[in-house]
Order: sequence, then structure tokens, then C-alpha cells
Amino acid sequence: IPFYVAAPTTTIDPSLASGKEIPIEQRKSEEVTHIQGVCVAPDCAVANPAFDVTPHRYITAIITERGIIRQPYGEGIKKII
Repeated sequence: IPFYVAAPTTTIDPSLASGKEIPIEQRKSEEVTHIQGVCVAPDCAVANPAFDVTPHRYITAIITERGIIRQPYGEGIKKII
């Protein structure tokens, strides 16, 4: 199944060896445990990451405002950025 990432080039950091180095912000649990200010899941533990990182082996291409990056990504990123 093809999987495409749409991302601005400002989100690509060529200095990182892998996505595992990206710190992922954890958002407030209330964003998923509350509806209109009312807690609907009082006893639930919540992980609420602001975003995730898809391993490159699953990505068909990265679509940016400067063009499409295909594997090998290191070379493609250097050309785009």
C-alpha cells in the first residue's frame, strides 16, 4: 500500500540520523478525556502525542512545497533543502 507524507521542508532536519532522535511533545490528556469540559474517562491513562514519526521503510515518498523526495531519502533531502 503506498504511503505518502505531505510535509513542509521546515519540518525536515537533515542533521538527524533517524526519526528516533525527534522529541515528541505530549499534549494534555484532557484533550482526549474531556468533552466540553466534562471528564468522560476519569480512570484512563492517556498518551496524547502531538504527532508521530513513521519509519522510512513504510514511506513511498515525501511531498514538499519544493518537490517530491523518494528513496534514498538522504540524497533527495540534500537536493530539496
